[in-house]
Amino acid sequence: MSEKRIEKMQKKFGTFSGVFIPSILTIFGPIMFMRFGYIIGNVGMWQTLLILVIAQVITLSTGFSLAAISTNTPVLEGGAYYLISRSLGAGFGGAIGLTLFLAQSLSVPFYIIGFTEALLGTFPDLQFLYLLIAILTGVILFLVVWSGANWAIKMQVFIFVILLLAILVFLWGAGTKMNFGIMVQNKSGIVGAKFFTMFAIFFPAVTGIMAGVNMSGDLKDPGYSLSTGTFCAIIFATIVYGIEVVICGSAFSRETLINHPYISLVENAIFGLGFLVVIGVFAATISSAIGSFLGAPRVLRALSRDLIIPGLKLFTKEKNEKNEPRKALIATLIITLLVLIWAGIQAWKSGESDPLNVIAQVVSMFFLYTYGMINFAAFVESFGDNPSFRPRFKYFHWSIALFGAVSSIVVSFLVDYKASIIALFLLTILFFIARKRELKQDFGDARRGFVYSRIRNNLIKLHGMPFNPKNWRPTIAVLTGNINKSSSRLPMLKYAIKFEGGKGLVSLVEFIIGDFNQLKDIRANEIERLRRFVKNNDFQSIFPEVIVTVDFDIGLSNFLQTHSIGPIKPNIIMMGCPKDVSRFEPFVLHLKMIAHLEKSFIIYKEPKAHSAIDAEHPSGKYIDIWWRGHKNGSLMLILAHILQSNPIWKDCIIRIIRIVEKEPGILSAKEDLNEMINASRIDAEAKVIVSKDFKDTLHSVSKKSAAIFLGTIIPEIKDATSFFDRINDSLRDMPPTFLVYSSGDADLLA
Repeated sequence: MSEKRIEKMQKKFGTFSGVFIPSILTIFGPIMFMRFGYIIGNVGMWQTLLILVIAQVITLSTGFSLAAISTNTPVLEGGAYYLISRSLGAGFGGAIGLTLFLAQSLSVPFYIIGFTEALLGTFPDLQFLYLLIAILTGVILFLVVWSGANWAIKMQVFIFVILLLAILVFLWGAGTKMNFGIMVQNKSGIVGAKFFTMFAIFFPAVTGIMAGVNMSGDLKDPGYSLSTGTFCAIIFATIVYGIEVVICGSAFSRETLINHPYISLVENAIFGLGFLVVIGVFAATISSAIGSFLGAPRVLRALSRDLIIPGLKLFTKEKNEKNEPRKALIATLIITLLVLIWAGIQAWKSGESDPLNVIAQVVSMFFLYTYGMINFAAFVESFGDNPSFRPRFKYFHWSIALFGAVSSIVVSFLVDYKASIIALFLLTILFFIARKRELKQDFGDARRGFVYSRIRNNLIKLHGMPFNPKNWRPTIAVLTGNINKSSSRLPMLKYAIKFEGGKGLVSLVEFIIGDFNQLKDIRANEIERLRRFVKNNDFQSIFPEVIVTVDFDIGLSNFLQTHSIGPIKPNIIMMGCPKDVSRFEPFVLHLKMIAHLEKSFIIYKEPKAHSAIDAEHPSGKYIDIWWRGHKNGSLMLILAHILQSNPIWKDCIIRIIRIVEKEPGILSAKEDLNEMINASRIDAEAKVIVSKDFKDTLHSVSKKSAAIFLGTIIPEIKDATSFFDRINDSLRDMPPTFLVYSSGDADLLA
């Protein structure tokens, strides 16, 4: 069975079992039972609530970023690493991927130590077995996870029920002991308590959302499940932790909260059900450890498969039938055992469980930078304005991601600026290892020199990057001729600007026929005139070109082959529909040449005479795309989407229209269109019409539309005249129409 087939079979978990439960079980882990009372006692109720708010605001912004990225791209194994690497590239992905793996790996012993503390707090006589209990727990959990994610997640559903009962029991019991006088005493913290130290101890609790994200490769619908499950977990956790602050801060003395946070919950459980709290904390810590044991190896395997960090190829392939990342799981076990041995030595030396606080702060630092990078990835995707960034999650704005990124880094410095600097240094080293190249900058003394050096370096970098449909941008060369000589040329240019939509570039190309030596002054004057024209009309993305050639056809051929700035070449040629019959055959030759050069083209058919419809005044309600398949359809729909994104066109509705010959084909055709619309993440309506006469149908449906997109073919030379006769006949008295031929580089589903 192939690896891809195995991975497809692994995608079996839904929102509740695959995201919400793993997240909640990790959020309601050892911090809730073992350290939250300690935090309340140290900094007081108000500051604890502030810690909760700050932590959850950072987590919520990260949740928005995760929702945006995960609903914009297919999500495979690797969770946050996969999302970051596919947004920011191998360098950032490799750096944060290894960091995330270490964070998840350290989380395993963190939760095991929490379990060990809870066990020894319940049975103090077993204190001398601290190290043995911790190591034995780690090995048993390793064997559970070794059996597969399916079994582990089934266990988590059972643990989730127990955990909810435990929380209900201790909150109910503590609630019966609430006292206004105690609340007044605990509303403020003790003198000298460090707010951000307590924040660092608490923060691992809110990193639980990563447990769900790291199961991305095992979800049925990652885009939906990651966003929905994560938000539900964040909201539910915030409510429960907020209730715990109020109840416990009003029920227990400061001394009890600081020195006996866990025992106080057990002893004060309602109806003497303290054993449920004991079982609950055991369940919470064990399930959290399982969640991290499941997540860390998947991150490492995904990282190793991308071959961007040297020495990780060992973890790439697995031979087991369930496709579990067992080699990476063994690596996680080794890290776990080493940390547990260190923790056992520390506990033996000091006689208390300080290691839990220490590891909590280290884990917090790792996750703060992970959250920062997730938010930065979403910010770059959104603010960079890639046409491919069309998340199904509509409640996202780049400002949320920027806030989350900045907040994560600022808080990391407030927690421990020395550790934060070291973390930044290590991330930088990992970044350069992943990129495997030096980035050199050469600054000039003046503004133009600075800009030139940045453009130069970026062009060099861009030249070495492989093309991906996700990064496709409209780079349009408009063959207008003299812009003042025809009423259709300026409208065509304005449409090209709308298709560029602030995401690409437009070249305005004019040919002058004659001898260069005789026309060089005219050429210079014409270039200057076009520059003034561009400036006066505030066409910021347009770059004028004037070419002198003795023969238009030869000049056009040379231009199409050579026009570029390094790797930036026109990928769309836009031109008007020829009116002179003598130009039909040369025009077809030009189309063939454009196709051979692997470029797309748009033939602009101007609207009916004296029409008020143009790029600045759309008078129709619809932008119609006549669909015949993905070959040209992808480019047509992307251009229509960019056109609709313009404020002037935002009220127009994109219609994807398909003709079928028989009534029974309507349902199937409409389902296909709706499935394609959903996959493309573009708002559009599907319309299926039964007809055998395309021309009549086109006129009856689209005559009052704002714009029409039609896919086209390149005819044979002998058929040139009949081809353009059909176009002129079919589109007579119609709105502006764009005949689109795609080279295939614009992928609607990217």
